[in-house]
Amino acid sequence: MKRRTFIKNSGAAAIIGTGMVANSCTESNSGLLGETQIQHGVIFSLKYEKGSAETIKFLEDGRRILSSIPTVKNFQVFDQVSQKNDFQYGFTMVFNSLEDYVTYNEHPLHIDFVENRWMKEVEKFLEIDFEVHPVSSTE
Repeated sequence: MKRRTFIKNSGAAAIIGTGMVANSCTESNSGLLGETQIQHGVIFSLKYEKGSAETIKFLEDGRRILSSIPTVKNFQVFDQVSQKNDFQYGFTMVFNSLEDYVTYNEHPLHIDFVENRWMKEVEKFLEIDFEVHPVSSTE
């Protein structure tokens, strides 16, 4: 399956995490997104047992490789604690602009990680991308 088709068919899910919902703010406010920033998140399950050497390697490699892409900010790896869904882990990151997000998606390290690790080791996933909803003048 092609990478773009795989991502396109992934669906969307709400990921609860710092900065996912925010009022109009600046990047200097800890944990809140600025007006032009994008919060990118993906929740997923791996084909490996939780806590296995393969799982630890995948999560650590994901953090190391994806956070090294210059446009990625605030990369975090999460363990799922809710029993409301079947996903095991999450990655989230912030981009300063749509252009930074596009640069990330087209970056050779991201493409390589998706094609050579993600497609082979991830059992299922849901991806979501947010920007801050503008505050209206009546609020």
